Amino acid sequence: MLVLPGSSFVSEPRRRALLSVVQKSCPQITSIDAVHLHLVQAVNEAAESELSNPESQALKTLNRLLDYGDDITLPGTLDAVSSGSKNVIYVLPRPGSVSPWSTKASDIARLCNLENYVERLERGTAFVVQLEGELAEEQLASFAHLIHDRMTQLTLLELPQESAVFLHKEPRPLRTVDLLDGSENLGSPTEEELAAFAASAHAKLVEANTTLGLALASEEIKYLIAAYVSGTRAMRRNPTDAELFMFAQVNSEHCRHKIFNASWTLDGVQQDASLFSMIRNTEAACGNKGTLSAYSDNAAVLEGHEGPRFGVQRMLNGRGVGGMSEEGGIGKKHHLYASNVEHIPILIKVETHNHPTAVSPYPGAATGSGGEIRDEGAVGRGSKPKAGMAGYTTSDLNIPGWEQPWEEEFGRPGHIASSLDIMLEAPIGASAFNNEFGRPAIAGYWRTFSERVPVETEVRGYHKPIMIAGGYGNVRPQFALKAPITPGSALIVLGGPSLLIGLGGGAASSQVSGASSADLDFASVQRDNAEMQRRCQQVIDGCTSLGPGSPIESIHDVGAGGLSNALPELVHDSGLGAVFEIRDVLVADKSMSPMEIWCNESQERDRLGLFEGIARRERAPFSVVGKATVEEELVVTDRLLGGDVIRLEMGTLFGKPPKMKREDVTRRVQGQEEVDSTLSRYHPEQESVKERLGKAVERVLHLPSVGSKSFLITIGDRTITGLVTRDQMVGPYQVPVSDVAVTRATYGFDQVYGEAMAIGERTPLALLDAAASARMAVAESLTNLVAATVGSDLSLIKLSANWMCASGKEGEGTKLYEAVRAIGEDLCPKLGVGIPVGKDSMSMSMKWVDRESGEKKDVTAPLSLIVTAFAPVENLQLLREEDETTHLRMGGSALGQVYREIGVEVPDVEDAGVLKAFLETCQTIKQFDPELVLAYHDRSDGGLFTTIAEMCFAGGPTCGVEVSLDAIPEHEDAVKVLFNEELGAVVQVRESAMKGFLRIFGNCGFPTTAVHVIGRVRRRVLFEERVVDLQKTWAETSYRMQAMRDNPVTAKEEYDLLNIDDAQTPKAGLFYDLKFGPQTVLEGVTRPVPRPRVAILREQGVNGQMEMAWAFSAAGFDAFDVHMSDLLSGDVTLSSFRGLVACGGFSYGDVLGAGKGWANSVLLHDRARAEFEAFFKREDTFALGVCNGCQFLSHLKEIIPGAEAWPEFKGNRSERFEGRVAMVEVVDSGVPSVFFGGMRGSKLPVAVAHGEGRVSFKDGDEKSGVERLAEGGLVAVRYVDGVGAPTEVYPLNPNGSPAGITGVQTPDGRVLALMPHPERVVMLEANSWYPREMAEKWGGIGPWFRLFQNARRWCDEADARSGGI
Repeated sequence: MLVLPGSSFVSEPRRRALLSVVQKSCPQITSIDAVHLHLVQAVNEAAESELSNPESQALKTLNRLLDYGDDITLPGTLDAVSSGSKNVIYVLPRPGSVSPWSTKASDIARLCNLENYVERLERGTAFVVQLEGELAEEQLASFAHLIHDRMTQLTLLELPQESAVFLHKEPRPLRTVDLLDGSENLGSPTEEELAAFAASAHAKLVEANTTLGLALASEEIKYLIAAYVSGTRAMRRNPTDAELFMFAQVNSEHCRHKIFNASWTLDGVQQDASLFSMIRNTEAACGNKGTLSAYSDNAAVLEGHEGPRFGVQRMLNGRGVGGMSEEGGIGKKHHLYASNVEHIPILIKVETHNHPTAVSPYPGAATGSGGEIRDEGAVGRGSKPKAGMAGYTTSDLNIPGWEQPWEEEFGRPGHIASSLDIMLEAPIGASAFNNEFGRPAIAGYWRTFSERVPVETEVRGYHKPIMIAGGYGNVRPQFALKAPITPGSALIVLGGPSLLIGLGGGAASSQVSGASSADLDFASVQRDNAEMQRRCQQVIDGCTSLGPGSPIESIHDVGAGGLSNALPELVHDSGLGAVFEIRDVLVADKSMSPMEIWCNESQERDRLGLFEGIARRERAPFSVVGKATVEEELVVTDRLLGGDVIRLEMGTLFGKPPKMKREDVTRRVQGQEEVDSTLSRYHPEQESVKERLGKAVERVLHLPSVGSKSFLITIGDRTITGLVTRDQMVGPYQVPVSDVAVTRATYGFDQVYGEAMAIGERTPLALLDAAASARMAVAESLTNLVAATVGSDLSLIKLSANWMCASGKEGEGTKLYEAVRAIGEDLCPKLGVGIPVGKDSMSMSMKWVDRESGEKKDVTAPLSLIVTAFAPVENLQLLREEDETTHLRMGGSALGQVYREIGVEVPDVEDAGVLKAFLETCQTIKQFDPELVLAYHDRSDGGLFTTIAEMCFAGGPTCGVEVSLDAIPEHEDAVKVLFNEELGAVVQVRESAMKGFLRIFGNCGFPTTAVHVIGRVRRRVLFEERVVDLQKTWAETSYRMQAMRDNPVTAKEEYDLLNIDDAQTPKAGLFYDLKFGPQTVLEGVTRPVPRPRVAILREQGVNGQMEMAWAFSAAGFDAFDVHMSDLLSGDVTLSSFRGLVACGGFSYGDVLGAGKGWANSVLLHDRARAEFEAFFKREDTFALGVCNGCQFLSHLKEIIPGAEAWPEFKGNRSERFEGRVAMVEVVDSGVPSVFFGGMRGSKLPVAVAHGEGRVSFKDGDEKSGVERLAEGGLVAVRYVDGVGAPTEVYPLNPNGSPAGITGVQTPDGRVLALMPHPERVVMLEANSWYPREMAEKWGGIGPWFRLFQNARRWCDEADARSGGI
């Protein structure tokens, strides 16, 4: 085994932070540093000898591959690692496992001519610590949890032998649970003997239930005893551990929703309906209008609009879509992008991943998003995710040194993450998965709450957090419903191999957190591999692109329960059985037992039909694991160890144990005071209301549910696909205050249809009134949603209802029933809104014993309903970013929370008819007078004050408002008026239009007495503050979290941009200074046909090809989907293409450096290198690289003429992914350009989304590197600030590149590499902000489309110069 130290593992700020936290556990340590450690398993001894020779070409190639990242090691670090110092800690993958990094890095090595030398690459980390003497095992144990993932890694003080790292152990055996204890040998036992054996078996199964973490209910234990031991048709054998684990997962609360299907007795009265039947009632009440599929698939499917579906059209029978045929170098392996007009149904899904996020926040949230994305891709016969959201509810943060007056530390179990750690790590996990998969996350929420209720009685809060992941996608109409599986069909597992992770997750999530052991909790958390899941999705897309020829009969994602749930469920839905061979399942850990292979929840896996060619092209692993059978029996064999792992009738597995019965009583919170609207109880030292109000404002704006969520938003890619028209950010100053998320249905400058999504949740209200909390959650989601043009037919709006409850706690079951009934049988039917999808988590409690005092502790969450509203959008061009009640109830408000009071009376929906009229009126205004309303923002957390303040923030630091409360009933109680959170909205209307505005509301049945003008005269001043100072307060919590998580220096630079009075502060803000005007789509194109061919190049992990292909197609090119596997195999060559475009994404998951593994697969592969060299030398060609494609081209500079001085692009200065809209300048460099004709000197916004975009020069000399680029005219694009000056200030320059450089070109202008994403904003509405007057002038075409038009015109001009066609 070769051991090769690599680049630094941590940056300087993170190194300092790590030392600080390590010293809290081990103060003897005075220094810590870390580097990547590469472990190389050679093919054989001869290969290892060659790799050990410093002069060998093989070692030079290997060193080239492993040369990535920055070297900022401390003096002595590398020497300590190389010499094997005693104070080196090795963090390595668990023996016998294969990490995702290893899989990708090994793939790259094989592609780079090392297949005869390298069997496998693996990576660990070497931590070097300094202290007096040698580091002891017990010292390491005190902080090991800070430097490794205990589920997938080990910490060692000595480097192990090769056999421990690379060689697999013998597989663990199948186990049985001895229930029979010899009774199987009895011929015909008497009833007494059978009863005795059944009692003994029951006791043994109860014990196994605890030790294995099965979470079986008592009725299920009885059911299994009858099935195996004592029933009339008992199998009279012992169950295998695989059978028990499988049964537990398939029948867990997580999978079966037993509580929602239970019968209920409340306060001694038998209830007529189950919870689920009341939810179903909402769809029945609206006649299932607009719903194509509900309650029967991985997601609900809704009717969408008709439009041109853009995608890859595969060659079939020698001919393709649009008349393309096999001629002129085009063959069956060439796949053209084109459009087909068809209906575009919408699929919707929202999931929770609460327990895993509490145990291990990053992977818990990452796999939460990943699992929900897989659900969206596994609808019907194959579908496609489109846009997502993520939300969090946690207990209070207690930021060290910045604890807030309302926060209290209540403790927690030792193996459960704190709320602070959850919010520092979990959002990164969820965002990273969405980013790498290629789905924009464009909505979300965050609430903190933990309090004694009533005072000194019990603690209610979110120690078990809510991590919610959801979104929507599209499915082709012919694939919206699953088809029956044909007996004999092959059953295939697509995706990554099995690992010993995520074992028993379905059962674990169904238990009270802390009730199981720490080991079982950690074992239940999955690990993510988004790049693998992307490959699987590409296979699904490839199959559905075949239309009627798709090989997929049915598809199901692998989630809770792993294969043990997914595969049986897949065949059971078709009334079939199946036979499987356990050794045909791909595994990355050969030591796993049959049960562990069958039941683990390794991520990124789906089951499909016949599709081998597509899967191999995408390099997506798959295995044929079994076949469907007519016999309804589930058989799992094991050819290695022999015997059956499982042999069960499907009826036993999916049979119905006795229906659950639930009983509960009403329990009310009593004895608390109403929130003091004078504030004198909280600030007796302040004599005036004005002074007390200022204190209250500061507290409320610091509350996470009210304050800025910017640190949660900018880590996410919100522009991928190019179809996003509204994300969380609003206006030229990109303030996160949007009510609704909106996407375009499909590509097209004239396509105005789309989809919208909005969230509603008012969970603290449930402590006082569960029904009101549920109604308010529904209503809030709808008042948010109507900021988009969803039409006046509310029955087309659909909701996802996600319920969280500690159902075993007295009184909580009653609240759950009240809440479900309030919306299922009352509000939603009255509004005509259905709930076709949802999920429940019924164990929202955290119990533990304090290790010091021995005291039993319990933190229980309030009943929590998170509602996500979805709807088709009628006209996304009419998106705009009224007060509905005279009640001023303060219960459950943000104001009450910051003074540690929950109040008495809570806001509620008093009249569903009035709410319906309000919603319908908002849509009527959009339809008949879209310019009437200038801005809209709903009232929610923080009340009217926050609503108005946020509208001002969006207008910029110089925006202000004067608010008069005179027109509002009970205006004398100013605090109640400003901070109550009743339903309502604030709209901005021109004064001259007020009469018309009121008339429309009156005509639609909304009482005009509930519309109050609040922006008129100025009288007695209750509160006065500069907007920018309020915004600083509002943004401070986000800033402090960002400074802890990211580079604190860049976090401070962003926060300081609000210091507008400081002349040294750079100016922020988006603007358009264009040196060109709008043109028609093909203006200037002299030869429309034949269309030049452009290769839209991608590698595994690339995710930005679709929007790139559409931009070139719209500009007059024929865009072809070209995978690197096509070029490496020789199936496709570049000789028939005029253009080569390398797209954005995460090739190989950014293993071995962003874009570098991709580039080395070209440079070190003879055929590929020759292809690219020949292409770049042709003078009639052009090349464009964007984001990951830019990084790819920068590493190809040795074969690109004129690119020798180009830099590399490394990790952002902020040390994390940046999703922004940034101002850039198209530099007038004095050299020709294929792409920027007429655009030089223009300054305009553009989408930015990358983690490694910082310009870096190989020699480390930034100044001379920048000078070389400038002197050669190679700088194409650079970041500028709000006044147009080049900038290095974060986040105006989101990656810290010197001189703001973010795009480079060759001297002849034929090759352009840039980090921003012009292809995502070629449609005007895809730009996050643009002046209103641009809409009419530009006609739906965005300014960045000019880049693609220029490339098309250049092709004609080049042909004319050369005399070509």
